[in-house]
Amino acid sequence: MPHLVGDKRVDGKLIDGKAMAAKLREAIGEQVAHLHTHHQVTPGLAVVLVGEDPASQVYVRNKARQAGEVGMQSFEHRLDASVSEQALLALIDQLNQDPAVNGILVQLPLPDHIAETRIIQAIAPAKDVDGFHPINVGQVAIDGQGMTPCTPLGCKLLLEHQLGDLSGQHAVVLGRSNIVGKPMANLLLQANCTVTVAHSRTHDLPAICRQADILVVAVGRPGMVKRDWIKPGAVLIDVGINRIEEDDRTRLTGDIDFQSVQDLAGAITPVPGGVGPMTIACLLLNTLQASYQQLNLPFPDDLAERAWQPQAATTP
Repeated sequence: MPHLVGDKRVDGKLIDGKAMAAKLREAIGEQVAHLHTHHQVTPGLAVVLVGEDPASQVYVRNKARQAGEVGMQSFEHRLDASVSEQALLALIDQLNQDPAVNGILVQLPLPDHIAETRIIQAIAPAKDVDGFHPINVGQVAIDGQGMTPCTPLGCKLLLEHQLGDLSGQHAVVLGRSNIVGKPMANLLLQANCTVTVAHSRTHDLPAICRQADILVVAVGRPGMVKRDWIKPGAVLIDVGINRIEEDDRTRLTGDIDFQSVQDLAGAITPVPGGVGPMTIACLLLNTLQASYQQLNLPFPDDLAERAWQPQAATTP
């Protein structure tokens, strides 16, 4: 049943992040081939994994596989959990200096004896495809020109594909992490939304969420957002990926109580299959952008928009 979100009509449907990510990767692959053919450059992504965290291993494996599928070089560095901070910093310095590496990602979280802040700041900002370096954080906040964190970027692309121009929408971001909540709020502000950031100390959280035309939830609490938190017709972006053990199997669920809100929402991302695939696609997009910038070439800023057209534009 169609709903109004602000002044826009939406259809109460699932937002298929998996399909959208596949189209974006296809467009990225075309640009990678263009770089290789016309500039003899193959973008390279280096991923560093410290320790044996099972979820991190899955993420790293998926990132490496998808980088290869779009024609990028993938460099994996797997280190023991006991590796020293000094040794990790030395590896990052090596990757910073390597011209074959255009993007560097250090998989978080890191072991307790390693300071994440120090590691993030050691990555060259031009190769910081996670968008976590303070220089990139500042640039994104000021004018949107820095390397944008992958998950918020994926959320923004999903919203723009669903709603088009986001101007004037009231967006509520539930969560204030440096990785998702804060950069998501900045991106929505730059898209001319009216933005409220809510969190664990917010008074009457359900009432705040009910005001949202757009609700982005990133808190890591399974099923926290219930039906009576939702404005009818709101577009819901569920960033949560929570693993629940039941009946000898692991089930993935989001931060939104999907079953109770699906018929009320204007559109909603499922978990899995929503934000997650777009996060990895945007990592590849950032790596491609880093490659262009390091070659002093103009980057095709409309790449994502072109990816979802019925007929993709010709590669420049």
